[in-house]
Amino acid sequence: MENEKLEHKMILSASGWRKIFAQNGNEQDFSREISEENYALSVLAARAFAEYLCEKKGILQPTIVVAKDTRPTGDEICRAILQALKSIEKISVKFLGVASAPEIMAYAKNADGFIYVSASHNPVGHNGIKFGLCDGGVLSADENAQVKEIFLREIEVVKSVSGFVKEYREIEIEGILERRNFFKGESLSAYEKFSSEVISAISDETEREKFFGEFDSILGENKIGVVCDFNGSARTECIDKSFFKKHNVDFLSMNDVSGKIAHEIIPEPENLVHVQKFLEETRAKSGSEKFVLGYMCDCDGDRGNLVYWSERENAAKILKAQEVFSLSVLSELSYMAWLFGSGADKGKMAVAVNCPTSMRIDEIAQAFGAKVFRAEVGEANVVNLARELRLQGFAVRILGEGSNGGTITHPSCVRDPLNTVFAIIKLLAIKDKNSESGEKKKGLFHLWCEASGIPYKKDFALDDIIDSLPKYTTTGVSESRALLKVRSRDIALLKKKFQSEFERSFESDSEGFVKKYSITSWSASLTNGTKETSHAKDFSKSGTGGLKILFYEKGSQTPASYIWMRPSGTEPVFRILCDVKGCDAQKERDLLSWETKLLQKADV
Repeated sequence: MENEKLEHKMILSASGWRKIFAQNGNEQDFSREISEENYALSVLAARAFAEYLCEKKGILQPTIVVAKDTRPTGDEICRAILQALKSIEKISVKFLGVASAPEIMAYAKNADGFIYVSASHNPVGHNGIKFGLCDGGVLSADENAQVKEIFLREIEVVKSVSGFVKEYREIEIEGILERRNFFKGESLSAYEKFSSEVISAISDETEREKFFGEFDSILGENKIGVVCDFNGSARTECIDKSFFKKHNVDFLSMNDVSGKIAHEIIPEPENLVHVQKFLEETRAKSGSEKFVLGYMCDCDGDRGNLVYWSERENAAKILKAQEVFSLSVLSELSYMAWLFGSGADKGKMAVAVNCPTSMRIDEIAQAFGAKVFRAEVGEANVVNLARELRLQGFAVRILGEGSNGGTITHPSCVRDPLNTVFAIIKLLAIKDKNSESGEKKKGLFHLWCEASGIPYKKDFALDDIIDSLPKYTTTGVSESRALLKVRSRDIALLKKKFQSEFERSFESDSEGFVKKYSITSWSASLTNGTKETSHAKDFSKSGTGGLKILFYEKGSQTPASYIWMRPSGTEPVFRILCDVKGCDAQKERDLLSWETKLLQKADV
């Protein structure tokens, strides 16, 4: 086995270990077979995680939950993982078959850890593995590094791939497979209960039932309809249909056969057109105006971006990822104010986001007296930052990655489209009403308008809520101009060269943008893991983390725009982005073009 080749074939990040598993190496291939080499890697990955639990975490007889999304190669990878775990007598395995990422992470709270087979939003020929403990999220970067170390060490031991594979393929796992339906039932039940707690922010079951009794009654009287493009994902075997029905939300879905992936997986605008069309067709066929939202999820079902019905334009519109996250933050912060009233400690409220989340979040948080903290890109980084903030006494209800629309609502530690959709539903449904004492209690949108100084419109629609968002123009992460191929392998050196090019260009204003946009100064911000370093002097110190250059304009002490960069941890691309205050598309294009040119000059 070629150890160096294996080590570099698979990306081993905390967000997931990923590679193309399709046997012919084509990332768009739908074949189910995997090579002997990939089978061996799957076995070694499972054994490395098991050893980590037993040796590093000191768990003598760990219970591990295993599940997969609906990618074709998932069956073979899961078989390898189950055979690897069965070979270790002290391991107890609960196999769910197909499950969404939020589902397995909710269920694994009652186990010692989980192994989830998925490549999230990557093309269908890709696959991968995510590891986590019982805290509801994936391993932190430090924990993942320990599993990676074991994995790479075990690769060195394998002398014959064929002999290694033959040994494990003979291990009988029928007993594990026979109990799949039982554990899947347990998992769905646990996920439904947990989702109710997350959406309501109420841990006490009696109080939670009281809330949903009133909430469901509102939705019964004022019907809201939601459509979904499952795209053959893991959410086809999840709680979505029954959960919406339980709470009086009408629900229709398309591409809802498990494993029948109809189009590209990533839920970005180019693929949201399918659910956009479905929403329009649904309203036309049903003649009903209640259908106002639609979502599409990726293959593991942890990310869902939205479309909505615009009353103003009489058409279905696609929401950009940054808008989806902004609406979720607006909703959950106003919900906290609604739920706790004056009892909320505004001085200790916080929002945890990734570095390229738009600055519009800062304005929304500021209106509610909350602080914004930024981490490096990666769900694990944002989740761990939120945990650190809670240890410091902050209340972190909402967190996530605005750059991709991924919303994480506490106590969940993973993105979840159910939580995102219900955040919007709460905004629409919880309106002004009189309490039993006759006192008027303001609804969520009214609270937001009051906090941000915007005139409140009683008969508001989703258009009005979206119009109320702070205005920013931001590069979409899936746009071709946001994805660069760089030759440099030393990213720290690349950033050092970029700094020289940038400082030279800024001082001379060689592109003319400094003068054109009245930029007076700049500052650099670096993100590595959960740490953000402001006013950094050396760009290279960010290494493979995030680098952001904030621009300040005449007469303002707050940044009016920024450019950002970071190599992807799960794909072979270098990501760039620009965020500009206001509706100025030309300014966003100019600044991103400037960043691109300087990076290309540095990449020699």
